[in-house]
Amino acid sequence: MQSFRAPLASPLFRQTPSFPFMHASEQNQVFAIIDQHATRAHEASAAWAHSSPTVRSGVLRALADALDARANELAVMADEETGLGIPRLTGEIARTSFQLRGFADEVVAGVPYVQVDDEAIPGPPPSGRPRLTRVMVPIGPVAVFAASNFPFAFSVLGGDTASALAAGCPVIVKPHGGHPRLSIEVAKIAAEVLRAQGVEEGVFSMLDCDMSRDANIHLVKHPLIAGVAFTGSYQGGVALWRAANEREIPIPFFGELGSINPVVVLPAALHDDPVAPAKVLAASMLQGCGQFCTSPGVIVVVDDQRGREFVSALGDSLAGQATHRMLSEGIRNGFEDAVARIKANANIEVVLEGNEAGAGPAPRLFQTTGAAFIADASLHEEMFGPAAVVVMVPSVDAIPDVLSAVKGSLTVTIWGGDQDNHENREIVRVAQNIGGRVLFSGVPTGVAVTRAQQHGGPWPASTDPKTTSVGYAALQRFLRPVALQDAPEWLLQRA
Repeated sequence: MQSFRAPLASPLFRQTPSFPFMHASEQNQVFAIIDQHATRAHEASAAWAHSSPTVRSGVLRALADALDARANELAVMADEETGLGIPRLTGEIARTSFQLRGFADEVVAGVPYVQVDDEAIPGPPPSGRPRLTRVMVPIGPVAVFAASNFPFAFSVLGGDTASALAAGCPVIVKPHGGHPRLSIEVAKIAAEVLRAQGVEEGVFSMLDCDMSRDANIHLVKHPLIAGVAFTGSYQGGVALWRAANEREIPIPFFGELGSINPVVVLPAALHDDPVAPAKVLAASMLQGCGQFCTSPGVIVVVDDQRGREFVSALGDSLAGQATHRMLSEGIRNGFEDAVARIKANANIEVVLEGNEAGAGPAPRLFQTTGAAFIADASLHEEMFGPAAVVVMVPSVDAIPDVLSAVKGSLTVTIWGGDQDNHENREIVRVAQNIGGRVLFSGVPTGVAVTRAQQHGGPWPASTDPKTTSVGYAALQRFLRPVALQDAPEWLLQRA
C-alpha cells in the first residue's frame, strides 16, 4: 500500500495523515474520512435535490468552462501519468466538457423534474380514480469509482459524476490510482467552481486517501450512500456489487465490468475488398493500446477464400505497429497473462505475435474454430489490450451460436448485414440479445454522447443492462419514481 497523499486545502477534502503502511488503526482513520464525506454529502442532499434548474445547470456549465480553460495543462499532466498521448487526451477533455454541458441542457429542459399527472375521475373503480402525479426523486449521495482508461470522461468529472449531479445527487468520487495527480488537480478545479457558485459543501467531494479493498467496501456499505457507479475490472466490480447487495438495505450498483465486443464480418462485407476492412479493424484494435471497454476482442469470419484473405490482411495490418505504454504495470501484466493463457490453449492457432515496436506490447492475433470457441469458456474472456481472437465458422448459419456463447457484451458489430434475409435477421436477433449497442458500420471504439446512446449490456458487460453510463439517459439511474396521490398543490409545485 502506498503512503497517503498530502491533503488538499479545500474544505471539500478531509485532511489525511501520511502513513507508510495501512495498519488497522490507519485503516480506521480512512474509514473515519469516508464517514465524514458521506455525512457531508447526506447533509447537502436535500438542498441539492431541490435545487432549481438554473442553479444546477449553472454548476455543470461552470465545471465545463473550467476544464476547457485548463485543457492544455491538464492534457500534459494526464499524459505524464497515463501515456495516452496529448491528441487523444485533448479530445477526451473536449468530450468531458461537452457532456457536462449536455447534462446542463437536460436539466434546463426539465428532464430530472418531469411529472406525469393523471387527473381524478369521480366514481368507483376501476373507471373512477384519485388524482395521481408521478414525480422523480433523486436517490441521494452517489459513490463514483473512477476508471483508469479514460482519465477525464470516466473519472473525477466524467459521465457518472455529471449525470448524478444533473439528477440532483451529491457525489463522492473514489479516484483511480492510475492518475492521482490529475485527479487531485481536477478535484481542486471542481472545488473552486462549487465555491464560486455558492454550492453547499458536500455536493461534490473526492476521497484523497489511499483506499484498500476493505475501504472501498466500507464506502459502498456506508448507510448514507444511496447508489454506486463503477467502471473497472470484472473482479473488482463483482466484489463491490456483492457488497452493495449484502447491505441491510441494498442499493443500486451501476457497474461496467468488461466486454469482448464481437465483430461479425459477413461475406458481403468482403466481396469487393478484404484488405480495407482489415485495416479499419486493426486501427480499432490498436486505439488506446486496446484499452477501450469497446475494443474488438472477438472477430467472427466465415472460413472461405475471402475470409482467409481478410484474416491475413488483418495480421499484416497489425504487424509491426507501435503501441504506446499501457496505463499501469498491473494492466500490462494482466494483458500478458491473458495472452499467455490464450496462446497455451490447444485449440488456438497464433496468427500474429509480433515484436514490440513501441513502449507498449506488440499486437497479438489468434485464431480458433467456431466449435472450439463455443465449447471453451476460457476463450470468451477479455484480453484488455491490443489482441483479439478470430473465430472461423464454416457458414453464416453457425454465427448465431458463436454469438450466443459470448454472453453479455457492450457492443456487437455486424458488417455486411444490409440484406433482409433469414440469416441476417437471426444474427441481428442474437446480437440484440447479448449486446447493448449493435453496429452495422464502423467500429465499436467510439461512443457518442447522445440521448439515444446505450452503453451497457447484459451480464457480465454491466450489472444493470436497462441503464447506460454514456449519454443523457444516464441520469435516470439516479432518480426514483414516486406517485403522489391527491397531493396538495404546494407539494406539486415544490416537486
